[in-house]
Amino acid sequence: MNIQAYIDFAMSNPACYLATNENDQPRVRVVLLMFADESGFYFETLSPKAMSKQLHRNPKVEVCFYNNPPDLSDAKEMRITGTVEFVMEEIIIEEVYQKVKFLEDLTGQPIKPFLEVFKIGTGDTHFWTLQDVLKEPEIEHTTF
Repeated sequence: MNIQAYIDFAMSNPACYLATNENDQPRVRVVLLMFADESGFYFETLSPKAMSKQLHRNPKVEVCFYNNPPDLSDAKEMRITGTVEFVMEEIIIEEVYQKVKFLEDLTGQPIKPFLEVFKIGTGDTHFWTLQDVLKEPEIEHTTF
């Protein structure tokens, strides 16, 4: 399948679940996709957070996007398995900062010094629907 279909699904359903690992214990939390394009799926965290420390220790992650339809028979999820790369390009960091700077009002302090942008630039992705419940080995995967 074309990677654009995955990008479009993720951009349409930006609230997703990201799993990391800490001392052999999975850790899952809701995160917000900042943007996605052919170079990867971009997210942010703040360096004091446990998630940041987990990503630096073990950059292997899995992300699950879900469309949350009113009718469960239309439910669809997209999973990405990959390795996180921290982004150092200032233009991308600034773009993400503009999207999350509202956090400064909530925290009462600047967040930019703590902002970390990361992407999943390579990995494996696939869609899953309820119709696939007994067909998991047959599901088409795309490597990007």
